[in-house]
Amino acid sequence: MSPEAPATATRDGCGERVGCRPAEEPGAGDPGPGERAPRSGGDWDRRIAGGLAFLRRRLTGEYEVDDFGYDEELTDQVLMSLLRPLYEKYFRVEVKGVENIPAEGGALIVANHSGTLPLDGLMMQVAVHDNHPQGRHLRLLAADLVFMLPVVNELARKAGHTLACAEDAERLLERGELVGVMPEGFKGIGKPFGERYKLQRFGRGGFVSTALRTGSPIVPCSIVGAEEIYPMIGNAKTLARVLGLPYFPITPTFPWLGPLGAVPLPTKWTIQFGEPIATDGHPPEAAEDPMLMFNLTDQVREQIQHSLYKLLVQRRSVFF
Repeated sequence: MSPEAPATATRDGCGERVGCRPAEEPGAGDPGPGERAPRSGGDWDRRIAGGLAFLRRRLTGEYEVDDFGYDEELTDQVLMSLLRPLYEKYFRVEVKGVENIPAEGGALIVANHSGTLPLDGLMMQVAVHDNHPQGRHLRLLAADLVFMLPVVNELARKAGHTLACAEDAERLLERGELVGVMPEGFKGIGKPFGERYKLQRFGRGGFVSTALRTGSPIVPCSIVGAEEIYPMIGNAKTLARVLGLPYFPITPTFPWLGPLGAVPLPTKWTIQFGEPIATDGHPPEAAEDPMLMFNLTDQVREQIQHSLYKLLVQRRSVFF
């Protein structure tokens, strides 16, 4: 028997023999210690070509936005890419229960709101897009103030956010979109640090009415970690009134450290999507039943609060 190994051969899918190169020793051709694997020139070529094509479409106006101003390509290529390092490296977001988000069709994701600045909504948007098997986009309902701020207004529209009103929410749900809402509003995001993870009142249940009218399921969402990014120990109410803001936060670092005090603390986040609550078993006129709306609103709120407590018990540390 020859000491040399014979050339290997196999068969293709049609059963014909196809020649193969002689078997190589394990690890042959692998980079040695301290060496980097060579990058594929074709991969870089594709990236450069894609980037140039994106810039050309931007310059020539050959891109699409919907009637809300949503620019899906810009969101995917730029905005998500800017948020992703904050999501993955800084807050190290862990996502649970993403399978509870429907694969298709409209659904209303209802979450708690906290953190002094609305970073929780943006992180939830990345969580849905990057973890859902279909890569679905979350369209957030935002407060009027968002659309009154220069630059922020335009970016919010491009990212798919729209005014927090029943008419816009219904239109999006009827189109089969995922819609995100945080019913606590400024009461939640601007609450003192001593009231962290205690849900505020969920308004008048307008989100339940919207879900009932469209027959869309409600997916409760609990976010842990956002409460501690800017511990709000005070509120300069007079200054807030002068500036036309709902509150002016005072934290251990802001405004004492100036712009540096606006850097959020690197807390460890968990976002959990709960089991959906079906609404399609009710007729559309059920949206006018105040008792049903109250009961469903309370059910969603209790489910989110219960999940928050469970996640807090499981959490090892605020930062790890």
